[in-house]
Amino acid sequence: MRRLLPRRLGLRDRVALGFGLMSLVLATVLAGAAWLLVSAYLTAQQEEAALAQATDHALTIRAGVRAGQDVATLVDRLHYPEDGAALLVLDGERYRGTTTTDATFPQDLVRRTESAGGAPVHETSHGGTYLAVGIPMGEGDVFLELFPRADLVRTLRALWLSLLVSAVATTLLGMVAGRVVARRLIRPVEEVTAAAAAIAQGDLDARLDPGADTDLAELAASFNQTARSLQNRVRADARFAGDVSHELRTPLTTMVNAMESLKHRRRLLPAAAREPLDLLDHELERFRQLVIDLLEISRADSGDEEVAEPVRVPDLVRRAADAAAGRPVTFVEPDAEHLEVEADRRRLAQVVTNLVTNAELHGGGCTSVRVEAAGRDVLLVVDDAGPGVPVGSRQRIFERFTRGPEREEGGFGLGLAIAARHVAWHRGTISVADAPEGGARFVVRLPISSGAVAPATAPTTNVGA
Repeated sequence: MRRLLPRRLGLRDRVALGFGLMSLVLATVLAGAAWLLVSAYLTAQQEEAALAQATDHALTIRAGVRAGQDVATLVDRLHYPEDGAALLVLDGERYRGTTTTDATFPQDLVRRTESAGGAPVHETSHGGTYLAVGIPMGEGDVFLELFPRADLVRTLRALWLSLLVSAVATTLLGMVAGRVVARRLIRPVEEVTAAAAAIAQGDLDARLDPGADTDLAELAASFNQTARSLQNRVRADARFAGDVSHELRTPLTTMVNAMESLKHRRRLLPAAAREPLDLLDHELERFRQLVIDLLEISRADSGDEEVAEPVRVPDLVRRAADAAAGRPVTFVEPDAEHLEVEADRRRLAQVVTNLVTNAELHGGGCTSVRVEAAGRDVLLVVDDAGPGVPVGSRQRIFERFTRGPEREEGGFGLGLAIAARHVAWHRGTISVADAPEGGARFVVRLPISSGAVAPATAPTTNVGA
């Protein structure tokens, strides 16, 4: 059975198909057995009835002959089945009963009946359409009668058709039952998959109910223990990164202040010392941004909960995007002007800032930031003038410390990872596609607040989300 099931089908489909095949085999066996039993029974019943009737007719004729009645009249007066026939061989003479059929008797039936030693003889003839019965009457005399089997054939054909339909219906019901059973069997697997997906998306509090299924209690307990260990490890790493970042802030502040002091006295420094000073200033700024990003990531990983509040998206995006770009880059669609989301203001502003900064530093400059309405969602669309993001890197680009070849000197690959983490905290999605005018297009989709549903119009921009 296992080899009969295609391996490319899903587990649920394989279980349903397996149930269907087993139902088909079972229905076929039962249908065959029922057919054999019923057909044998009905055939035996017809043969018994035919023998009884032919014997009764033979006795009637024998009594009439002994009473001196006309033989031909006796044969004609008997009641035969419709489309049946009768033949009496008496003293070498043949008398045929008047019937509506022109069927003939088997050639050797008279001979076999005469040699039967007083026992009746029966056989099928004309391709099974008639049952021929021979009754010996002594001294070489025999009585033959043909019984049509058309009714029996029709009954058996209807029986076979009913069994075939029943087998097909049983197979379909088996597949439906297999689908239902598979759904119940796979439900624990779906729960494990959902919990694992939630953990993969950053929800480290996802757990399985050990009491939901006693057979899977051990698996649920093992999964929960693994999830707790992972959660503790992530939080410990986050606390470590946070502690290190906090410890670095004091010397970093000192170095930044010292660098500002040196920059104010730059003209007093020798020319040979100005270039190293500029390089040190650049690296110190990168180091400061790294510490800020590490603090942000450690805060998110450690489960630092923020309070969500109604935030008017266009106002927040205008402030954050225009400030990060250093010029007006925000355009708000008219139907999105008053949309609000339940959001943490700081995190949402940082999402916009990180996307615009990424476009400015690594995308050839931010060309526009659009706020659009899309049903029950609001879209934040950030376009840049860079080379775009290859298709194979569009998922990996949101991972931590992921940088493209063109960004080796521009950052540490944490800005987009932080943006993706904050968007997920807001129950939204973030994706990247090609902008129509060239470059990359980052799209953030956030659910709007209840009671603030946007008009059901398609966005004016091809967001590719």
